[in-house]
Amino acid sequence: MIPVDRKKRAIVSVSDKSGIVDFAGGLSRLGVEIVATGGTEKALSSAGIPVVPVEKVTGFPEMLDGRVKTLHPAILGGILAIRSRPDHMRSLEALGAGPIDFVVVNLYPFEETIARPDADQACAIENIDIGGPTMIRAAAKNFEDVAVITSPRQYRAVLEELTANECSLSRETRLRLAYEAFLHVALYDAAIQQYFAGLIAGLCGAGKPPATVDGQALPEAMVLPLRKALDLRYGENPHQAAAFYSHGKCPAGSIPGLEKLRGKELSFNNIADASACYELVAEFDDPTCVIVKHMNPCGVASRGSIPDAYRAAYAADPVSSFGGIVGFNRPVDRDTAEEMAKTFLEVIIAPGFDEDAVKILEKKRNLRLLVSPLPGKSVQAAAKPAQAAGEPSQIEGKPAGGAALAAGYDLRRTIWGILAQELDPSGVDPGGYEVVAGSVAGDPQWRDLIFAWKVVKHVKSNAIVLAKDQTTLGIGAGQMNRVGAARIAIQQAGDAARGAVLASDGFLPMRDTVDVAADAGIAAIIQPGGSIRDRESIDACIEHGITMVFTHKRHFRH
Repeated sequence: MIPVDRKKRAIVSVSDKSGIVDFAGGLSRLGVEIVATGGTEKALSSAGIPVVPVEKVTGFPEMLDGRVKTLHPAILGGILAIRSRPDHMRSLEALGAGPIDFVVVNLYPFEETIARPDADQACAIENIDIGGPTMIRAAAKNFEDVAVITSPRQYRAVLEELTANECSLSRETRLRLAYEAFLHVALYDAAIQQYFAGLIAGLCGAGKPPATVDGQALPEAMVLPLRKALDLRYGENPHQAAAFYSHGKCPAGSIPGLEKLRGKELSFNNIADASACYELVAEFDDPTCVIVKHMNPCGVASRGSIPDAYRAAYAADPVSSFGGIVGFNRPVDRDTAEEMAKTFLEVIIAPGFDEDAVKILEKKRNLRLLVSPLPGKSVQAAAKPAQAAGEPSQIEGKPAGGAALAAGYDLRRTIWGILAQELDPSGVDPGGYEVVAGSVAGDPQWRDLIFAWKVVKHVKSNAIVLAKDQTTLGIGAGQMNRVGAARIAIQQAGDAARGAVLASDGFLPMRDTVDVAADAGIAAIIQPGGSIRDRESIDACIEHGITMVFTHKRHFRH
């Protein structure tokens, strides 16, 4: 039997060598024998730390270009042996191996490797660690007897406890280390799984998420490698703690793709509103401003310049714009900054800010300035929608600009679990639209219909949007019935509703919304269609002289 007072051993094999010399040196001074692999052994030996090469323990050299070096009974048996089991200890003795008490391992830099622009598939595959996760999992499984250390940030606390407790760690510490070890491996495997999903998506074409073997649109299981990137000031309310998690690694205290130029820390609501704002502004090709309040747009406008777009969006609802989130699809210039400085805003997000704009806006206390690239554009060719009753179309096809959303899924929490759905892609394709009543009065009205349709997609259902001259006039959001949403939007627009267009995110279940729109002077309506009572709405439009366009696609947002 191996004596109880034997010398303790650690196996050390790290890709991230930050702090490893000091940590291994501390273990050595406590009387721990260090067994190390390859580059780690060289780094420690060069620093004058006594090291036993792993080949001396296994009796075998590394093979297959380093793919196999620690996958050996002398290593895994030494980690997995239960010290209180005499049969386990006899098996180690018969093998001529001893127990391993500390496993200090971090893994090949897979995520960093695939993030490099020059990384090819062969390079990625070679950075899939096999021996490392095996040792980590073995040590975490046997945490009652073994301590597993997987991150340089753990070194100091572990060494301090070992120094204070005669080279021993408490059970609670070993358990916490085991938890972090399994998390470390789980995130690592999830990142690899996501990489392979990307390879399959490439085979599927157009960056689509990979279907399962039986062709389902959503996979049988989801593994999300989420890492905390940023602690937030609070959640939806100040009494709720919150954090931001990101796919893959990112610098601590940052949000990938988002740079904060100035302002106090972001809250849960700030990020949610900024995301909603940018998702909508990316729909447009012309210079556009979107102002969001509580996840709903309150003012949207497209103009020839960003200053004009902001003025029009703000004028659409100056009351709701107070304290809002403002987004642009162009960099912010001095003129726009001077206009925005006149009111209280929480966040401004844009692809950039010029120096003069920053100097003006940095005087606004607590205002956050965020810089983010817009999602890539995907423009579809627009065909001419068909007129009712076989009449020739009076609408010329227009390019349908919009952002191409990255492949992925929309995830929503419920008290029972997570709902998942495919993303609702940006952009419009008028080729399938149908004019079912009247005719569209030329290009300006056509542009307003498309404009309103893009906006209503980003408003909480039931949603109604009124627009004219590519500017929102009234928005009815989140109502329990559609005619109620219409009344709110019309009341907000006031006399400006006359001659405007109306967009509905879902079909009109009866003619009441058309009648309310007619009373306000609405000139055209765009909606999905599909109600069993569509004929009533169509007839009402004909009766009131209102043009109606069916898109044959619904855009609910809950």
